[in-house]
Amino acid sequence: MPAPRTVLLTGAAGGLGTLMRELLPPYGYDLRLFDMRPVDGAPDAIVGDLGDRDAVREAVRGVDAVVHLAGISLESSFDKILKANIEGTYHLYEAAREEGVRRIVFASSNHAVGYTPRPQGDNPLIPVDTPRRPDTFYGLSKCFGEDLAQLYWDKHGVETVSVRIGSCFPEPTSVRMLSVWMSPADGARLFHAALTAEGVGHTVVYGSSANTRLWWDLGSARALGYEPRDDSEVFAEKLIAEHGELDPRDPSHAHLGGHFTTNPPIWPY
Repeated sequence: MPAPRTVLLTGAAGGLGTLMRELLPPYGYDLRLFDMRPVDGAPDAIVGDLGDRDAVREAVRGVDAVVHLAGISLESSFDKILKANIEGTYHLYEAAREEGVRRIVFASSNHAVGYTPRPQGDNPLIPVDTPRRPDTFYGLSKCFGEDLAQLYWDKHGVETVSVRIGSCFPEPTSVRMLSVWMSPADGARLFHAALTAEGVGHTVVYGSSANTRLWWDLGSARALGYEPRDDSEVFAEKLIAEHGELDPRDPSHAHLGGHFTTNPPIWPY
């Protein structure tokens, strides 16, 4: 698929959006920025709410593809998750259908499968088709988004790559993140692959770097043309010295979702 020229980046003022609005343009993308908050240094960014269907449709009009990062990125009340992550994502997909946009990259999350036991010892990497086991209302909203993407592919021909993102920061900040970390540069590589791969239909991939301590299978991401170049292991010695190795007896370390599986969730995750 030829690289889309104009890409709508939702959630452009957020942490991941801030990284991607710097890293995606070198791949040749002209980004249209959308967020409910003003975007620093981007006076032309669209300030709008995912709950406003007209504003979302206007933002989508005329773009070639969408990278959908907007929404609540931590656990919250169901009412807030419903409005931002569930209804808002529906508004985006409906706007894409109405405006003829045929490719969306959806920021799903590892928390859609957060109650999956993490691999230990010789256990194999977690496959992308493992049963979904959300760990929070937030994780549940990502399950909804993946199902919505499947529906819009089957019924309307809107293609999506759902990226179950681990943690995308300049460097990992916990021992758990050594397994799920995605460097910003690898994040841009993965989003570029997801925007340009041929015939994705609805494809689910895990989003991380090629970490030595990786917990999940990157096969479906690599099939899109993704070639991660980074490995969190360069940060391992420092983090383990500060925090110690993961204790398998700790309930928050027993599952893929980490602290999201505690009640209430404990931050940072």
